Amino acid sequence: MTDQLKRAINAAKTAQTNDQQAEATRLASSSAGEQKFDMSESSYKTSHTAVRKARRFAMQGLYEWLVTDRRFDKDGKLGWKDNAPHDIAARTRATNAMHTVHIGYYHEMMRDIPEQIEALDALISQHLDRDIDKLDTVEHAILLIGAYELQNRLEIPYKVVLDEAMKLNNHFGATDAHKLINAVLDKMATDLRDIEVQADIKANRRSSQKAAAPAAQPQPQTTDETKAVTNADDTSETPTTTGKPRISANKAIKRPRANKAQANISDYRASKKASAQGHNEAAAAPTPESTAADVGLHDSNLVNSDEKSKD
Repeated sequence: MTDQLKRAINAAKTAQTNDQQAEATRLASSSAGEQKFDMSESSYKTSHTAVRKARRFAMQGLYEWLVTDRRFDKDGKLGWKDNAPHDIAARTRATNAMHTVHIGYYHEMMRDIPEQIEALDALISQHLDRDIDKLDTVEHAILLIGAYELQNRLEIPYKVVLDEAMKLNNHFGATDAHKLINAVLDKMATDLRDIEVQADIKANRRSSQKAAAPAAQPQPQTTDETKAVTNADDTSETPTTTGKPRISANKAIKRPRANKAQANISDYRASKKASAQGHNEAAAAPTPESTAADVGLHDSNLVNSDEKSKD
């Protein structure tokens, strides 16, 4: 047996093995409706991004199912039904890179939402202003995912459900479709998650009251003394690291130069006036020498008068 023949036999065996594995995979995927998927399984990507991608793939799969088997079922064309949800999921996994997707959650939505389609449509119809048949198919698929999560996935906060629905609409839906989707899911959350919604409203109310409390405090009244102290603080000089005072440009010191000059002039005038008065008093007061001379003059006059009388 030559080497070429051995290689041919090995290639045939490998191809047969691959065909058997592919057939087993097809059979397993065709019966996916009976399988149970655990969202906590460690083999799945369970991050927030992986769950978001699972929603996106589920929305596309539900859209395909709504325009094929679901529409044929409602129109009575049962012979046209050949696109089951589990076949859509298997075909999606075979043609897309799903290694970053939460596979368990994707299969769960593709299994449970078609099974609960009647109940979910009834929930949606309660908050619609039109027949559910008049809804756009993309909007219908997004509302189905949102209604399913609000009713069955209580561990997901209702605000997250609404936010993820808005992101799906931004990626796949029409421009103004977010108004309808947000209104319907918000009313549905009030019915299905009333306790959670009321708790969130109370928390927001407390936060707004705390934010408004500082603004409601009365402002202190400013008196003349307070203004004087404030002005004194404004004109104070701030010492620097070098020890020299630093004058801020916003707090300029007002120097009373005019008042000081006027005070100096007043002091000068008062000193001149005092010196003039002292000079006049000194001139009018008799000195000791003049007093003695005057006394001697009077004595001489007295002596002369006595001598004249004797003569």
